[in-house]
Amino acid sequence: MYQSFYGLRELPFNITPDPKFLYLSPTHQEALQHLLFGVQERKGFVVLIGEVGCGKTTLCRHFLNQLDHARFDTALILNPRVDEKEMLMAILTELGETQLAQSHNELVSQMNRVLLDRIAAGRDIVLIIDEAQNLSFEVLEQIRLLSNLETDKQKLLQIVLMGQPELKEILLRPELRQLRQRILIHYDLKPLGVQDLAHYVHHRITLAGGMGRPYFTKWALRAIRRYSEGIPRVVNNLCDKSILAAYIRESDEVTWWDVRRAIKDLRSLTE
Repeated sequence: MYQSFYGLRELPFNITPDPKFLYLSPTHQEALQHLLFGVQERKGFVVLIGEVGCGKTTLCRHFLNQLDHARFDTALILNPRVDEKEMLMAILTELGETQLAQSHNELVSQMNRVLLDRIAAGRDIVLIIDEAQNLSFEVLEQIRLLSNLETDKQKLLQIVLMGQPELKEILLRPELRQLRQRILIHYDLKPLGVQDLAHYVHHRITLAGGMGRPYFTKWALRAIRRYSEGIPRVVNNLCDKSILAAYIRESDEVTWWDVRRAIKDLRSLTE
């Protein structure tokens, strides 16, 4: 409703993980550098932890775009609620393999052959598993065993686990100590601070084509930070509803009162 009124090319606060709108706050920039370093230096296991809505998936897509596609083959698993056999099949499918073995042992052998062939061809292979807190113990153990595949000089597979804070608790379980010992790079993605949030809001409006319209007041931004706790997905929902409230008033300025109305709307949906 408000897009044409403010002269926007597109809606600035969609909650879809569009890498175009990624705002690299200091914590997101640092997380990206950890991911790139871990993969490029072949560290084996990398773990990225972040609260729901912190931007892990968007960062992951940006990370994939940063990799040199002439060097890296990637497998991105978005649905980790699978068993060991299904995980192996999903990885091979993501790597472009069409003829898959049927038994679990045959799949492991096929995985080893595929990885060795690609390493011999000068490729590096990266496996990224999103929502990794949903992995069962059996699948985590299978992933650990995959991490054992190696030549005399390097690991055959670089593995990135991305998940919510529950993943950290899962990895601390005694029965996963062998997997935990293989994690050389670990990073906790933090929410947006007060200053970062203001830059984030301005960044998205500018990318959507906004030329100073709409404008969030200082008190509006503080109210957004207080309610959202700096979680980008909540910020997006709140900003979208706040702009709508300002549009209804036919105002270029998004005020504390507009944010208050937006918070009231969001609370009514969750209570």
